[in-house]
Amino acid sequence: MRISKDNVIYSMDKENQAVGTIRSGDQVIFETKDCFSDTIKTESDVISEIDFNKVNPATGPLYIEGAQPGDVLKVTINAIKLNNHGVVVSAPGLNKLFTKGIEKEQTVICPIHEDKGTFEFQGVEFPLNKMIGVIGTANADEGITTGTPGPHGGNMDNTMIAEGSVVYLPVYTEGALLAIGDMHASMGDGEVWGCGVEAGGEAHVTVEVMKDYPHSVPLVETDEAFYTYGYGKTTDEAIVIANDHMVEFLMKEAGLTFNQAGMLMTIKADLTACQTVNPDASMRVGILKEFVELAKNFK
Repeated sequence: MRISKDNVIYSMDKENQAVGTIRSGDQVIFETKDCFSDTIKTESDVISEIDFNKVNPATGPLYIEGAQPGDVLKVTINAIKLNNHGVVVSAPGLNKLFTKGIEKEQTVICPIHEDKGTFEFQGVEFPLNKMIGVIGTANADEGITTGTPGPHGGNMDNTMIAEGSVVYLPVYTEGALLAIGDMHASMGDGEVWGCGVEAGGEAHVTVEVMKDYPHSVPLVETDEAFYTYGYGKTTDEAIVIANDHMVEFLMKEAGLTFNQAGMLMTIKADLTACQTVNPDASMRVGILKEFVELAKNFK
């Protein structure tokens, strides 16, 4: 199934009407707009001119047959295909990390060369690190804007959500109502200036319904590691949730005690900012699978 980028939402809400239905195990292509709804087309276009009610559109939502509250949605990122350009902007108020402030608006258009695995920024080629910023299901209660991270996933801005990764998401409502958007050609952890190389394109995914999944979600799995996720009004709040979920994960996955899990984390897990510039922050804790396996031998 292909879902057109004409079908977008700005809030992940159980009241949204699904634009398509699939069965567990089906493959889907989500066509996505960039986070500015494709409105910035030239370097003379600036962010102050866009409609902020249409920021971070997510394509969908998609109804998955058999998905019921309490289940987990397993989303495998098979491929990310980007359009031929991305956008980076600078503007006053775009981030909260620089005390000197941004005094001048600027837009840079970045040509993207998928065939070479590069993008151009200010005339210099850099390697792509393609990732999905917004991926989530309908929230349990009231809708949450697509620009906000939360228990449903949403605007996680986690650079580990890349080609080959698996994202585990909670199901709060019948059909799950999955939506995806806000892809990047490149973004540094923390997204410190307010945006990455924002790009539209296609997310090719496989979606499966998991019954009785044992771990707290959202959770990201790569070939090498597991990543728990936290969110909050402050980075401290987000850190606490991400840490709590990693402790729970290690206790279940490796059979560790609470203290063993915490001590393993402090010597071999990495705490990393996903996004720290928006009103709500997102953080992650990652641990290599090899250390999880070794920990199963703890006495």
